[in-house]
Amino acid sequence: MNPGYLTLIVFVPLLGAIVTALMPKDNIRAIRFSAAGFSFIALVLSAIVWIRYDTALAGMQFVEQATWIPSLGIKYFMGVDGLSLPMVFLTTLLTFLAVLASWNIKLRPKLYFSLLLLLEMGIAGVFTSLDLLLFFLFWEVELIPMYLLIVIWGGQRREYAAIKFVLYTLAGSALMLAGILALYFYADPIVSGRTFDMLELAKTNYTAQYGAAFSSVVFFLLLIGFVIKLPSFPFHTWLPDAHVEAPTAVSVILAGVLLKMGGYAIIRINASILPQALQDWSYLLAGLAVVSVIYGAATSMVQNDMKKMVAYSSVSHMGYVLLGIAALTPTSMNGAVLQMFTHGTITGMLFLLVGVVYDKAHTRLISEFGGLAKRMPLYAALFVTAGLASLGLPGLSGFVAEFTVFVGSYLNPNMQLFTIIAAAGIVITAGYITWMLQRVFFGPLRFGDAIKESEHIQDVRGLEVVPLVTLLAIIIAVGVYPSLVTDLINTGVAPVMTQFVKAGL
Repeated sequence: MNPGYLTLIVFVPLLGAIVTALMPKDNIRAIRFSAAGFSFIALVLSAIVWIRYDTALAGMQFVEQATWIPSLGIKYFMGVDGLSLPMVFLTTLLTFLAVLASWNIKLRPKLYFSLLLLLEMGIAGVFTSLDLLLFFLFWEVELIPMYLLIVIWGGQRREYAAIKFVLYTLAGSALMLAGILALYFYADPIVSGRTFDMLELAKTNYTAQYGAAFSSVVFFLLLIGFVIKLPSFPFHTWLPDAHVEAPTAVSVILAGVLLKMGGYAIIRINASILPQALQDWSYLLAGLAVVSVIYGAATSMVQNDMKKMVAYSSVSHMGYVLLGIAALTPTSMNGAVLQMFTHGTITGMLFLLVGVVYDKAHTRLISEFGGLAKRMPLYAALFVTAGLASLGLPGLSGFVAEFTVFVGSYLNPNMQLFTIIAAAGIVITAGYITWMLQRVFFGPLRFGDAIKESEHIQDVRGLEVVPLVTLLAIIIAVGVYPSLVTDLINTGVAPVMTQFVKAGL
Protein backbone atom coordinates (compact mmCIF):
# COMPACT_ATOMS: atom_id res chain seq x y z
CA MET A 1 0.00 0.00 0.00
CA ASN A 2 2.99 2.30 0.36
CA PRO A 3 5.28 2.73 -2.65
CA GLY A 4 6.98 5.79 -1.18
CA TYR A 5 4.31 8.33 -2.03
CA LEU A 6 5.26 10.77 0.74
CA THR A 7 8.94 10.79 -0.13
CA LEU A 8 7.99 11.53 -3.73
CA ILE A 9 5.59 14.31 -2.72
CA VAL A 10 8.29 15.98 -0.65
CA PHE A 11 11.31 15.50 -2.90
CA VAL A 12 9.85 15.71 -6.42
CA PRO A 13 9.66 19.52 -5.95
CA LEU A 14 13.34 19.46 -4.89
CA LEU A 15 14.20 17.58 -8.08
CA GLY A 16 12.12 20.10 -9.99
CA ALA A 17 13.99 22.99 -8.38
CA ILE A 18 17.33 21.46 -9.40
CA VAL A 19 16.20 20.74 -12.97
CA THR A 20 14.72 24.22 -13.33
CA ALA A 21 17.85 25.85 -11.93
CA LEU A 22 20.04 24.02 -14.48
CA MET A 23 18.03 25.19 -17.47
CA PRO A 24 19.32 27.95 -19.79
CA LYS A 25 18.08 31.25 -18.41
CA ASP A 26 16.87 32.46 -21.80
CA ASN A 27 14.56 29.46 -22.32
CA ILE A 28 11.71 30.92 -20.26
CA ARG A 29 9.09 28.65 -21.78
CA ALA A 30 10.96 25.50 -20.67
CA ILE A 31 11.50 26.99 -17.19
CA ARG A 32 7.78 27.64 -16.78
CA PHE A 33 6.73 24.20 -17.96
CA SER A 34 9.36 22.53 -15.80
CA ALA A 35 8.04 24.24 -12.66
CA ALA A 36 4.44 23.54 -13.65
CA GLY A 37 5.20 19.92 -14.49
CA PHE A 38 7.00 19.03 -11.27
CA SER A 39 4.45 20.84 -9.08
CA PHE A 40 1.65 19.06 -10.95
CA ILE A 41 3.29 15.67 -10.33
CA ALA A 42 3.36 16.43 -6.59
CA LEU A 43 -0.31 17.45 -6.76
CA VAL A 44 -1.29 14.23 -8.54
CA LEU A 45 0.63 12.16 -5.97
CA SER A 46 -1.11 13.89 -3.06
CA ALA A 47 -4.47 13.34 -4.75
CA ILE A 48 -3.65 9.62 -5.10
CA VAL A 49 -2.79 9.43 -1.40
CA TRP A 50 -6.09 11.14 -0.53
CA ILE A 51 -8.06 8.72 -2.73
CA ARG A 52 -6.29 5.65 -1.34
CA TYR A 53 -6.46 6.82 2.29
CA ASP A 54 -8.71 4.54 4.33
CA THR A 55 -11.10 6.73 6.35
CA ALA A 56 -12.33 3.67 8.25
CA LEU A 57 -9.00 3.60 10.10
CA ALA A 58 -7.64 6.10 12.60
CA GLY A 59 -3.94 6.82 12.89
CA MET A 60 -1.01 7.05 10.51
CA GLN A 61 -1.08 5.64 7.01
CA PHE A 62 1.47 5.52 4.16
CA VAL A 63 4.18 5.32 6.82
CA GLU A 64 7.82 5.36 5.68
CA GLN A 65 10.68 4.66 8.09
CA ALA A 66 14.43 4.35 7.77
CA THR A 67 17.23 4.53 10.30
CA TRP A 68 19.06 7.82 10.01
CA ILE A 69 21.26 8.42 13.08
CA PRO A 70 20.64 5.38 15.31
CA SER A 71 23.00 6.51 18.08
CA LEU A 72 20.78 9.52 18.71
CA GLY A 73 17.44 7.84 17.99
CA ILE A 74 16.87 9.93 14.87
CA LYS A 75 14.86 8.39 12.03
CA TYR A 76 13.62 9.29 8.60
CA PHE A 77 9.99 8.86 9.60
CA MET A 78 7.04 10.02 7.52
CA GLY A 79 3.31 9.40 7.57
CA VAL A 80 -0.03 11.11 7.11
CA ASP A 81 -3.38 11.03 8.87
CA GLY A 82 -6.52 13.14 8.84
CA LEU A 83 -4.64 16.13 10.29
CA SER A 84 -1.77 16.23 7.84
CA LEU A 85 -3.17 14.88 4.57
CA PRO A 86 -5.51 17.86 3.92
CA MET A 87 -2.55 20.18 4.52
CA VAL A 88 -0.31 18.18 2.18
CA PHE A 89 -2.93 18.30 -0.57
CA LEU A 90 -3.45 22.02 0.02
CA THR A 91 0.30 22.61 -0.24
CA THR A 92 0.65 20.84 -3.57
CA LEU A 93 -2.53 22.40 -4.96
CA LEU A 94 -1.66 25.98 -4.07
CA THR A 95 1.92 25.60 -5.26
CA PHE A 96 0.75 24.40 -8.66
CA LEU A 97 -1.75 27.26 -8.88
CA ALA A 98 0.94 29.71 -7.72
CA VAL A 99 3.16 28.57 -10.59
CA LEU A 100 0.32 29.23 -13.04
CA ALA A 101 -0.32 32.63 -11.44
CA SER A 102 3.39 33.45 -11.92
CA TRP A 103 3.42 32.52 -15.60
CA ASN A 104 4.34 36.03 -16.75
CA ILE A 105 7.10 36.62 -14.20
CA LYS A 106 9.90 38.58 -15.92
CA LEU A 107 12.57 39.08 -13.27
CA ARG A 108 14.95 36.08 -12.95
CA PRO A 109 12.26 33.44 -13.63
CA LYS A 110 14.65 30.50 -13.25
CA LEU A 111 15.54 31.45 -9.69
CA TYR A 112 11.94 32.39 -8.88
CA PHE A 113 10.40 29.06 -9.88
CA SER A 114 13.25 27.08 -8.28
CA LEU A 115 12.66 28.85 -4.97
CA LEU A 116 8.91 28.27 -5.25
CA LEU A 117 9.52 24.53 -5.60
CA LEU A 118 11.99 24.54 -2.68
CA LEU A 119 9.35 26.25 -0.58
CA GLU A 120 6.87 23.51 -1.49
CA MET A 121 9.37 20.86 -0.40
CA GLY A 122 9.91 22.50 3.01
CA ILE A 123 6.22 22.91 3.78
CA ALA A 124 5.26 19.42 2.58
CA GLY A 125 8.08 18.02 4.72
CA VAL A 126 6.68 19.70 7.82
CA PHE A 127 3.26 18.14 7.31
CA THR A 128 4.59 14.63 6.67
CA SER A 129 7.41 14.36 9.25
CA LEU A 130 6.84 12.21 12.33
CA ASP A 131 10.37 12.63 13.69
CA LEU A 132 10.77 15.88 15.63
CA LEU A 133 14.25 16.62 14.33
CA LEU A 134 13.17 15.96 10.73
CA PHE A 135 10.15 18.18 11.39
CA PHE A 136 12.41 20.95 12.68
CA LEU A 137 14.76 20.71 9.69
CA PHE A 138 11.89 21.11 7.22
CA TRP A 139 10.47 23.91 9.38
CA GLU A 140 13.74 25.81 8.90
CA VAL A 141 14.19 24.90 5.23
CA GLU A 142 11.11 26.86 4.17
CA LEU A 143 12.57 30.00 5.73
CA ILE A 144 15.29 30.50 3.09
CA PRO A 145 13.17 30.40 -0.10
CA MET A 146 10.43 32.51 1.49
CA TYR A 147 12.96 35.16 2.53
CA LEU A 148 14.48 35.30 -0.98
CA LEU A 149 11.10 35.34 -2.73
CA ILE A 150 10.09 38.39 -0.71
CA VAL A 151 13.40 40.25 -0.77
CA ILE A 152 13.99 39.85 -4.54
CA TRP A 153 10.47 40.02 -6.02
CA GLY A 154 8.69 42.02 -3.31
CA GLY A 155 7.50 45.61 -3.10
CA GLN A 156 9.23 48.80 -2.01
CA ARG A 157 9.69 47.75 1.64
CA ARG A 158 10.62 44.18 0.80
CA GLU A 159 13.91 44.12 2.74
CA TYR A 160 12.20 45.26 5.93
CA ALA A 161 9.35 42.75 5.54
CA ALA A 162 11.68 39.84 4.72
CA ILE A 163 14.06 40.52 7.60
CA LYS A 164 11.15 40.93 10.01
CA PHE A 165 9.74 37.59 8.88
CA VAL A 166 13.12 35.91 9.39
CA LEU A 167 13.72 37.42 12.83
CA TYR A 168 10.29 36.43 14.14
CA THR A 169 10.59 32.92 12.74
CA LEU A 170 14.13 32.35 14.02
CA ALA A 171 13.23 33.60 17.48
CA GLY A 172 10.35 31.14 17.62
CA SER A 173 12.49 28.36 16.17
CA ALA A 174 15.16 28.80 18.86
CA LEU A 175 12.55 28.33 21.59
CA MET A 176 10.97 25.47 19.68
CA LEU A 177 14.31 23.65 19.40
CA ALA A 178 14.81 23.99 23.16
CA GLY A 179 11.37 22.43 23.70
CA ILE A 180 12.12 19.58 21.29
CA LEU A 181 15.40 18.80 23.07
CA ALA A 182 13.59 18.82 26.43
CA LEU A 183 11.10 16.25 25.12
CA TYR A 184 13.99 14.17 23.83
CA PHE A 185 16.07 14.15 27.01
CA TYR A 186 13.12 13.67 29.35
CA ALA A 187 11.27 10.97 27.41
CA ASP A 188 10.28 7.90 29.39
CA PRO A 189 13.50 5.82 29.53
CA ILE A 190 11.53 2.56 29.80
CA VAL A 191 8.68 3.14 27.33
CA SER A 192 10.39 5.00 24.51
CA GLY A 193 13.93 5.88 25.54
CA ARG A 194 15.54 8.93 24.02
CA THR A 195 13.85 9.44 20.70
CA PHE A 196 12.50 12.16 18.43
CA ASP A 197 9.64 9.89 17.30
CA MET A 198 6.43 11.88 17.83
CA LEU A 199 4.30 8.77 18.26
CA GLU A 200 6.65 7.32 20.87
CA LEU A 201 6.98 10.63 22.72
CA ALA A 202 3.19 10.78 22.99
CA LYS A 203 3.39 7.69 25.22
CA THR A 204 5.33 9.60 27.89
CA ASN A 205 3.21 11.31 30.55
CA TYR A 206 5.51 14.28 31.16
CA THR A 207 3.24 15.89 33.72
CA ALA A 208 3.01 12.75 35.84
CA GLN A 209 6.73 12.07 35.69
CA TYR A 210 8.24 15.55 35.94
CA GLY A 211 5.45 17.77 37.23
CA ALA A 212 3.15 20.45 35.84
CA ALA A 213 5.87 23.11 35.93
CA PHE A 214 8.17 21.17 33.61
CA SER A 215 5.32 20.38 31.21
CA SER A 216 4.22 24.01 31.16
CA VAL A 217 7.72 25.31 30.39
CA VAL A 218 8.17 22.87 27.51
CA PHE A 219 4.63 23.60 26.34
CA PHE A 220 5.35 27.33 26.07
CA LEU A 221 8.75 26.84 24.43
CA LEU A 222 6.96 24.99 21.66
CA LEU A 223 3.83 27.12 21.64
CA ILE A 224 5.57 30.45 21.09
CA GLY A 225 7.28 29.14 17.98
CA PHE A 226 3.98 27.82 16.67
CA VAL A 227 1.78 30.85 17.40
CA ILE A 228 4.35 33.11 15.71
CA LYS A 229 3.82 31.11 12.54
CA LEU A 230 0.03 30.87 13.00
CA PRO A 231 0.17 33.90 13.69
CA SER A 232 -1.71 34.89 16.83
CA PHE A 233 -1.85 38.22 18.60
CA PRO A 234 0.59 39.63 19.79
CA PHE A 235 3.04 37.80 17.50
CA HIS A 236 1.26 38.71 14.28
CA THR A 237 2.93 41.93 13.18
CA TRP A 238 5.27 40.28 10.66
CA LEU A 239 2.34 38.95 8.64
CA PRO A 240 0.79 42.12 7.13
CA ASP A 241 4.24 43.41 6.13
CA ALA A 242 5.20 40.12 4.51
CA HIS A 243 1.88 39.84 2.67
CA VAL A 244 1.87 43.39 1.36
CA GLU A 245 5.44 43.22 0.05
CA ALA A 246 5.40 39.64 -1.26
CA PRO A 247 4.47 38.92 -4.89
CA THR A 248 0.96 37.57 -5.41
CA ALA A 249 1.83 33.88 -5.77
CA VAL A 250 4.03 33.98 -2.67
CA SER A 251 1.21 35.58 -0.68
CA VAL A 252 -1.04 32.71 -1.78
CA ILE A 253 1.37 30.13 -0.37
CA LEU A 254 2.12 32.23 2.70
CA ALA A 255 -1.55 32.59 3.68
CA GLY A 256 -2.73 29.31 2.22
CA VAL A 257 -0.32 26.85 3.83
CA LEU A 258 2.59 28.51 5.65
CA LEU A 259 0.33 29.84 8.41
CA LYS A 260 -1.22 26.39 8.78
CA MET A 261 2.11 25.01 9.94
CA GLY A 262 1.53 26.74 13.29
CA GLY A 263 -1.97 25.39 13.89
CA TYR A 264 -1.01 21.92 12.69
CA ALA A 265 2.03 21.83 14.99
CA ILE A 266 0.00 22.83 18.05
CA ILE A 267 -2.34 19.88 17.45
CA ARG A 268 0.33 17.41 16.39
CA ILE A 269 2.87 18.23 19.12
CA ASN A 270 1.38 20.28 21.97
CA ALA A 271 -1.97 18.51 22.09
CA SER A 272 -0.68 15.00 21.37
CA ILE A 273 2.44 15.01 23.55
CA LEU A 274 1.52 17.51 26.29
CA PRO A 275 -2.29 17.22 26.67
CA GLN A 276 -2.29 18.11 30.38
CA ALA A 277 -0.39 21.35 29.77
CA LEU A 278 -2.74 22.27 26.93
CA GLN A 279 -5.74 21.83 29.19
CA ASP A 280 -4.04 23.78 32.01
CA TRP A 281 -3.44 26.74 29.69
CA SER A 282 -6.56 26.46 27.55
CA TYR A 283 -7.99 29.70 28.97
CA LEU A 284 -4.91 31.59 27.85
CA LEU A 285 -5.13 30.13 24.35
CA ALA A 286 -8.84 30.95 24.18
CA GLY A 287 -8.10 34.52 25.28
CA LEU A 288 -5.44 34.92 22.58
CA ALA A 289 -7.86 33.43 20.08
CA VAL A 290 -10.63 35.89 20.90
CA VAL A 291 -8.28 38.88 20.79
CA SER A 292 -6.91 37.71 17.44
CA VAL A 293 -10.41 37.30 16.01
CA ILE A 294 -11.68 40.72 17.07
CA TYR A 295 -8.43 42.63 16.57
CA GLY A 296 -7.78 41.14 13.13
CA ALA A 297 -11.33 41.84 11.95
CA ALA A 298 -11.40 45.38 13.36
CA THR A 299 -8.03 46.21 11.81
CA SER A 300 -9.17 44.83 8.45
CA MET A 301 -12.13 47.20 8.53
CA VAL A 302 -9.93 50.32 8.45
CA GLN A 303 -7.62 49.23 5.61
CA ASN A 304 -7.65 50.96 2.24
CA ASP A 305 -5.23 48.48 0.66
CA MET A 306 -7.10 45.34 -0.40
CA LYS A 307 -4.07 43.12 0.14
CA LYS A 308 -3.49 44.43 3.64
CA MET A 309 -7.16 43.93 4.40
CA VAL A 310 -6.97 40.27 3.39
CA ALA A 311 -3.73 39.90 5.38
CA TYR A 312 -5.28 41.16 8.61
CA SER A 313 -8.34 39.00 7.96
CA SER A 314 -5.99 35.99 8.15
CA VAL A 315 -5.08 36.97 11.72
CA SER A 316 -8.80 36.96 12.53
CA HIS A 317 -9.54 33.65 10.84
CA MET A 318 -6.56 31.92 12.41
CA GLY A 319 -8.03 33.00 15.75
CA TYR A 320 -10.88 30.57 15.09
CA VAL A 321 -8.32 27.79 14.68
CA LEU A 322 -6.78 28.60 18.06
CA LEU A 323 -10.23 28.76 19.68
CA GLY A 324 -11.14 25.33 18.32
CA ILE A 325 -7.92 23.86 19.71
CA ALA A 326 -8.36 25.55 23.11
CA ALA A 327 -11.91 24.23 23.51
CA LEU A 328 -10.61 20.64 23.57
CA THR A 329 -13.74 18.96 22.21
CA PRO A 330 -13.67 16.57 19.24
CA THR A 331 -16.06 18.83 17.30
CA SER A 332 -14.05 22.01 17.93
CA MET A 333 -10.80 20.25 17.01
CA ASN A 334 -12.39 19.02 13.78
CA GLY A 335 -13.54 22.56 13.12
CA ALA A 336 -10.04 23.94 13.70
CA VAL A 337 -8.51 21.61 11.11
CA LEU A 338 -11.35 22.27 8.67
CA GLN A 339 -10.89 26.02 9.19
CA MET A 340 -7.23 25.68 8.22
CA PHE A 341 -8.16 23.89 5.02
CA THR A 342 -11.00 26.20 4.02
CA HIS A 343 -9.05 29.34 4.91
CA GLY A 344 -6.24 28.16 2.64
CA THR A 345 -8.55 27.92 -0.36
CA ILE A 346 -10.57 31.08 0.34
CA THR A 347 -7.70 33.39 1.22
CA GLY A 348 -5.57 31.93 -1.54
CA MET A 349 -8.33 32.86 -3.98
CA LEU A 350 -8.66 36.35 -2.50
CA PHE A 351 -4.93 37.03 -2.87
CA LEU A 352 -5.03 35.81 -6.47
CA LEU A 353 -7.95 38.15 -7.15
CA VAL A 354 -6.17 41.13 -5.61
CA GLY A 355 -3.07 40.26 -7.65
CA VAL A 356 -5.11 40.26 -10.88
CA VAL A 357 -6.43 43.79 -10.37
CA TYR A 358 -3.01 45.02 -9.24
CA ASP A 359 -1.39 43.69 -12.43
CA LYS A 360 -3.95 45.58 -14.50
CA ALA A 361 -4.31 48.83 -12.52
CA HIS A 362 -0.98 48.93 -10.61
CA THR A 363 -2.80 49.82 -7.42
CA ARG A 364 -4.66 47.93 -4.71
CA LEU A 365 -6.31 50.91 -3.03
CA ILE A 366 -10.04 50.49 -2.49
CA SER A 367 -10.56 54.23 -2.92
CA GLU A 368 -9.25 54.09 -6.50
CA PHE A 369 -12.07 51.88 -7.79
CA GLY A 370 -15.81 52.01 -8.23
CA GLY A 371 -18.35 50.11 -10.32
CA LEU A 372 -15.69 47.67 -11.50
CA ALA A 373 -18.34 44.99 -12.12
CA LYS A 374 -19.37 46.88 -15.27
CA ARG A 375 -15.90 46.49 -16.77
CA MET A 376 -14.99 43.11 -15.22
CA PRO A 377 -18.21 41.11 -14.62
CA LEU A 378 -16.59 37.64 -14.33
CA TYR A 379 -13.88 39.00 -12.04
CA ALA A 380 -16.52 40.71 -9.90
CA ALA A 381 -18.56 37.51 -9.61
CA LEU A 382 -15.48 35.56 -8.52
CA PHE A 383 -14.43 38.22 -6.01
CA VAL A 384 -17.92 38.52 -4.52
CA THR A 385 -18.16 34.75 -4.10
CA ALA A 386 -14.74 34.54 -2.43
CA GLY A 387 -15.64 37.47 -0.17
CA LEU A 388 -18.92 35.86 0.85
CA ALA A 389 -17.06 32.60 1.58
CA SER A 390 -14.64 34.55 3.79
CA LEU A 391 -17.46 36.07 5.85
CA GLY A 392 -19.06 32.65 6.31
CA LEU A 393 -22.06 32.59 3.97
CA PRO A 394 -23.98 29.28 4.24
CA GLY A 395 -23.41 27.05 1.26
CA LEU A 396 -19.72 27.94 1.04
CA SER A 397 -16.84 26.27 2.87
CA GLY A 398 -16.09 29.15 5.26
CA PHE A 399 -19.47 28.75 6.95
CA VAL A 400 -19.02 25.02 7.59
CA ALA A 401 -15.64 25.50 9.26
CA GLU A 402 -16.62 28.45 11.46
CA PHE A 403 -19.94 26.87 12.44
CA THR A 404 -18.16 23.67 13.48
CA VAL A 405 -15.67 25.63 15.58
CA PHE A 406 -18.44 27.58 17.32
CA VAL A 407 -20.60 24.54 18.01
CA GLY A 408 -17.66 22.50 19.26
CA SER A 409 -16.33 25.33 21.44
CA TYR A 410 -19.74 26.06 22.94
CA LEU A 411 -20.04 22.40 23.95
CA ASN A 412 -17.29 23.09 26.48
CA PRO A 413 -19.06 25.01 29.30
CA ASN A 414 -15.82 26.79 30.19
CA MET A 415 -15.49 28.18 26.66
CA GLN A 416 -18.99 29.50 26.10
CA LEU A 417 -18.16 33.14 26.88
CA PHE A 418 -15.09 33.02 24.63
CA THR A 419 -17.22 31.51 21.87
CA ILE A 420 -19.88 34.21 22.11
CA ILE A 421 -17.28 36.99 21.95
CA ALA A 422 -15.48 35.34 19.02
CA ALA A 423 -18.77 35.00 17.15
CA ALA A 424 -18.93 38.81 17.08
CA GLY A 425 -16.00 38.62 14.70
CA ILE A 426 -18.38 37.33 12.04
CA VAL A 427 -20.34 40.58 12.20
CA ILE A 428 -17.20 42.68 11.81
CA THR A 429 -15.99 40.44 8.99
CA ALA A 430 -19.29 40.89 7.17
CA GLY A 431 -18.87 44.65 7.64
CA TYR A 432 -15.46 45.04 6.04
CA ILE A 433 -16.04 42.48 3.28
CA THR A 434 -19.37 43.93 2.10
CA TRP A 435 -18.04 47.50 2.47
CA MET A 436 -15.10 46.67 0.23
CA LEU A 437 -17.25 44.85 -2.34
CA GLN A 438 -19.74 47.68 -2.51
CA ARG A 439 -17.09 50.37 -3.01
CA VAL A 440 -14.98 48.49 -5.55
CA PHE A 441 -17.56 46.72 -7.70
CA PHE A 442 -20.88 48.53 -7.52
CA GLY A 443 -22.17 51.99 -8.31
CA PRO A 444 -20.93 54.16 -11.20
CA LEU A 445 -17.77 53.03 -12.99
CA ARG A 446 -14.91 55.12 -11.63
CA PHE A 447 -11.11 55.04 -11.61
CA GLY A 448 -8.98 57.20 -9.34
CA ASP A 449 -6.09 59.44 -10.28
CA ALA A 450 -3.54 56.73 -9.45
CA ILE A 451 -4.81 54.63 -12.38
CA LYS A 452 -3.24 56.08 -15.52
CA GLU A 453 -4.44 53.71 -18.24
CA SER A 454 -7.88 52.52 -17.22
CA GLU A 455 -8.69 51.30 -20.74
CA HIS A 456 -6.30 48.39 -20.16
CA ILE A 457 -8.36 47.14 -17.23
CA GLN A 458 -10.30 44.26 -18.76
CA ASP A 459 -11.98 41.14 -17.43
CA VAL A 460 -10.05 38.02 -16.43
CA ARG A 461 -9.41 35.54 -19.21
CA GLY A 462 -7.23 32.65 -20.25
CA LEU A 463 -4.73 31.39 -17.71
CA GLU A 464 -5.88 33.96 -15.12
CA VAL A 465 -9.18 32.10 -14.77
CA VAL A 466 -7.81 28.60 -14.15
CA PRO A 467 -6.51 29.04 -10.56
CA LEU A 468 -9.57 31.09 -9.58
CA VAL A 469 -12.13 28.61 -10.89
CA THR A 470 -10.22 25.68 -9.36
CA LEU A 471 -10.33 27.21 -5.89
CA LEU A 472 -13.94 28.30 -6.35
CA ALA A 473 -14.94 24.73 -7.18
CA ILE A 474 -13.34 23.45 -3.97
CA ILE A 475 -14.95 26.21 -1.89
CA ILE A 476 -18.40 25.34 -3.22
CA ALA A 477 -17.88 21.56 -3.06
CA VAL A 478 -16.77 21.62 0.59
CA GLY A 479 -19.53 24.10 1.45
CA VAL A 480 -22.23 21.88 -0.04
CA TYR A 481 -20.75 18.50 0.92
CA PRO A 482 -18.28 18.99 3.81
CA SER A 483 -17.92 15.23 4.34
CA LEU A 484 -15.44 15.32 1.47
CA VAL A 485 -12.97 16.68 4.01
CA THR A 486 -14.48 16.08 7.45
CA ASP A 487 -14.53 12.27 7.10
CA LEU A 488 -10.79 12.45 6.56
CA ILE A 489 -10.17 14.94 9.38
CA ASN A 490 -12.07 12.77 11.88
CA THR A 491 -9.50 10.00 11.50
CA GLY A 492 -6.74 12.38 12.58
CA VAL A 493 -8.57 14.07 15.43
CA ALA A 494 -9.64 10.80 17.12
CA PRO A 495 -6.12 9.73 18.20
CA VAL A 496 -5.41 13.24 19.51
CA MET A 497 -8.52 13.20 21.68
CA THR A 498 -7.52 9.73 22.90
CA GLN A 499 -4.43 11.34 24.44
CA PHE A 500 -6.66 13.43 26.71
CA VAL A 501 -8.58 10.32 27.76
CA LYS A 502 -5.33 8.49 28.57
CA ALA A 503 -4.18 11.45 30.66
CA GLY A 504 -7.46 11.29 32.62
CA LEU A 505 -8.64 14.68 31.36
